[in-house]
Amino acid sequence: MCEQDLFVIGSRSRIGRKPTGERITYIIRRLRCKCCKKIHHELPDLLVPNKHYEAECLESVLSHGQSVGVAADDSTLHRWHVWFKKCWQYWVNCLSTIAARTGNPVEPLSVSSPSALQRIGHYVGQGVGWLARLVRPIVHSQLWVHTRFAFLSAVP
Repeated sequence: MCEQDLFVIGSRSRIGRKPTGERITYIIRRLRCKCCKKIHHELPDLLVPNKHYEAECLESVLSHGQSVGVAADDSTLHRWHVWFKKCWQYWVNCLSTIAARTGNPVEPLSVSSPSALQRIGHYVGQGVGWLARLVRPIVHSQLWVHTRFAFLSAVP
């Protein structure tokens, strides 16, 4: 966003899935920027852009390495892990950039090679809700990679 005023122009449906696999329809506000005229969608923290399952589901699988109470098939879980492995370094770089831009630089980790979750947790905390705390600033800074073409699957 160009950080100008937004005004509501309507809403749209967004299908999501709960940990039980139950489909749920969310009503997402559509906003238009007064300056650049682009349309933006206001996602709640419980949704991750381009993902059907709620952030809680993805976070549970990525944190524990298995489907702890998440009703998704193995191929979906595998895709989530591949997505995370391809994107986590980009996200850490985004968080570092955002911290520097806002004048809140984060001290480097003392451990030479912490895990991906530890590196991310260094910026957003490691408690429950870390994925939502990761996604929000990256999306709001327009650094989230929106389109995932099959031809670009190697790029985050």
